[in-house]
Amino acid sequence: MIEIRLHGRGGQGAVSVAQILAIAAHEDGYYSQAFPMYGSERRGSPVVSFVRIDKKPINLRSQVYEPDYVIILDPSLVKVVDVKKGLKPKGEIMINSNNKICIEGFTTFCTDISEDAKKILGANIVNTGTAALFIAITKIISLESLKKAISKKFPEEIAKKNILLVETVYNKAGKVNK
Repeated sequence: MIEIRLHGRGGQGAVSVAQILAIAAHEDGYYSQAFPMYGSERRGSPVVSFVRIDKKPINLRSQVYEPDYVIILDPSLVKVVDVKKGLKPKGEIMINSNNKICIEGFTTFCTDISEDAKKILGANIVNTGTAALFIAITKIISLESLKKAISKKFPEEIAKKNILLVETVYNKAGKVNK
């Protein structure tokens, strides 16, 4: 089973990106779950969501305590949240950041999704872009399935722009800072 933990801020789309990844995994023939951890969230406060992906049915219903991957939508969270907590020894971290951020003991990938999102979407909405970074690095989910998931989740015009963002991030992911 593959387990993913996502860290974002309220309003950035951490819950939406978890749902999109789960839908895309399902499109590729996997079983999947996506769920948030709710507390006293409000716009701008830290938010956590989770994804599970497996080739067989998933009966586990707890939070993800030992993720294989961590996705960080806002790089400022690295200083306020223990993003590596429970991360498996060979776990990988993907961060939306224009600076190389090292998380000691883990392979960390950084790319500036915010810049692309502002150009393409007109706003710093990085949820679909972080999904693209994840699939480009891990190859667990196909690009086509991610595009289908986005088309299912969003109205047509919004989906088109998000698919362009996904393609942009996916194509530059080979050049991410490691």
